Amino acid sequence: MIGFIIRRLGYALPVLMGVALITLLLFNVAGGDPIAIKLGKNPSEAEVLALTAELGLNDPVWRQYLDFLRQIVTLDFGTSWTDNTPVREIFWRGVGPTLSLSLPAFSIGSLIAVAVSLLVAFYRGSMLDRVTTMAAIAGISVSSLVYILVGQWLLADQWKLFPVWGFEYGIGAITFLALPILIWILLSVGTDVRYYRTVALEEIGRDYVRTARSKGLSEGRVLFVHVLRNCAVPIITRMTIIIPFLITGSFLMEIFFGIPGLGSTLYTAITSSDLPIVKAFTMLGAVLYVLFNILADVLYAVFDPRIRL
Repeated sequence: MIGFIIRRLGYALPVLMGVALITLLLFNVAGGDPIAIKLGKNPSEAEVLALTAELGLNDPVWRQYLDFLRQIVTLDFGTSWTDNTPVREIFWRGVGPTLSLSLPAFSIGSLIAVAVSLLVAFYRGSMLDRVTTMAAIAGISVSSLVYILVGQWLLADQWKLFPVWGFEYGIGAITFLALPILIWILLSVGTDVRYYRTVALEEIGRDYVRTARSKGLSEGRVLFVHVLRNCAVPIITRMTIIIPFLITGSFLMEIFFGIPGLGSTLYTAITSSDLPIVKAFTMLGAVLYVLFNILADVLYAVFDPRIRL
């Protein structure tokens, strides 16, 4: 297993270096003129020369690339162009609210989706299966904005069950996070149920399920031990694709509910052309995506030892 992990890390290194190069080139070529973005109109020649030297724009591309790799390794992406706050500090300031929102919503939603999928797959063709499938299709057919606006209007404004907007650090955050977590779960469960139901149906029809039943095992043990274990690989695949985006933030939830997380921070940086923050978050998302793909490969080998070969 150690050798397996080392090989996966070895494969990831050139991928990350390539992503870093593409990111640097895109921001230098397609990201606009950083001098004009930061200094505005009609800067003096002295200001232009000073900023050009500060940003290293006179350096050859290979030197800029090495400097960008150093920033990635040290997590030192400079300072924000908006308020001169270190980008690293901005990240750590926003990661708490983001994870406070995304982790509970993702965990609860995933558990509900997996349990419901196994249940309706077992009772496939029944009224429960048809109603659940129709509800899932109806749920994913409605725009996420509708869930957010209706939830804010009905549950928060009319019924006064939750605050409409805002955030509070500490235990009081639960009050502000309850409604966006609930909406997040409603948004995700429909899609997950349809996917996991398909996976479970493929497994329930296999020979090992009939063998387990013939041995007298309870349906609960067959479903939540044998079938669930053999559904692990596609479930892990889906979850490890989603998790990096949980860490980098949820735009709509954080913007509409006033949560000062990474998603709202990135949105503000994009609208204000704060390139250091945008570039740092772009690279952060790429690194997390690659790392969680490595984690998925390792978990595949844990749940299915044949993959180690």
